[in-house]
Amino acid sequence: MTEVVVSTKAKLLEAAARLLAESNGAPITTRAICDLAAVQAPTLYHHFGDKQGLLDAVVAYGFERYLRVKRAHAPSEDPIEDIRSGWDDHVEFALANPSFYAVMYGQVTPGKRPAAAADAEGLLRSLLTRAAGRGRLAVAPEAAAPLILAANVGVALALIATPPDDRDVTVSDRARDAILAYVVRADASSGAELADGGGTENPVAVSAIALHAALSAGEPTVLEPNEVALLRDWLRRLSG
Repeated sequence: MTEVVVSTKAKLLEAAARLLAESNGAPITTRAICDLAAVQAPTLYHHFGDKQGLLDAVVAYGFERYLRVKRAHAPSEDPIEDIRSGWDDHVEFALANPSFYAVMYGQVTPGKRPAAAADAEGLLRSLLTRAAGRGRLAVAPEAAAPLILAANVGVALALIATPPDDRDVTVSDRARDAILAYVVRADASSGAELADGGGTENPVAVSAIALHAALSAGEPTVLEPNEVALLRDWLRRLSG
């Protein structure tokens, strides 16, 4: 019984995602969704309440599928290489699931995003925090994360919008390396150096970024909470 329910819900989600991706912004009807999924309208209402409930579920479902891919990879010893691989996984997921991806990132509501989207950014920020703690970042994690994500999403959407025969997937490689060259310290020692260049090479800023990341791992017991808050503020200003 459970398998049938899951299959029906999945069919509705897939149908809605496909119609949304092909609609070019035009409204889609409940009837069209049900016809494509080969179910009756009461089935949609039973699982999602109404059409908007279904559309919200489509976005959440897409992010959950994406997060399963991300979480399937155990972290390596090199957080920068993990970020690099994460970029490639992101683009690969987009090209393998263009309908879902177009809904997840191409049709957004201003000021609103699914909780799963925040989870995805959280995974990236945790890798950046690890890298910062090792003195390998020239940009603070909280500034680097949205920069990397924005570039990653932009590249993925551009590739999806390009006819398959005309796609140049090396665009993703070049964009990835350019972003990482800005975020990662040029002189950071690593078993897999990414690129020359980098963001600000101010040694004070780099040290501030590393110490701020280390504080994220645990509060120092020798300082009072207000002193920790003040220290964090100083480090944020120094890292900028």
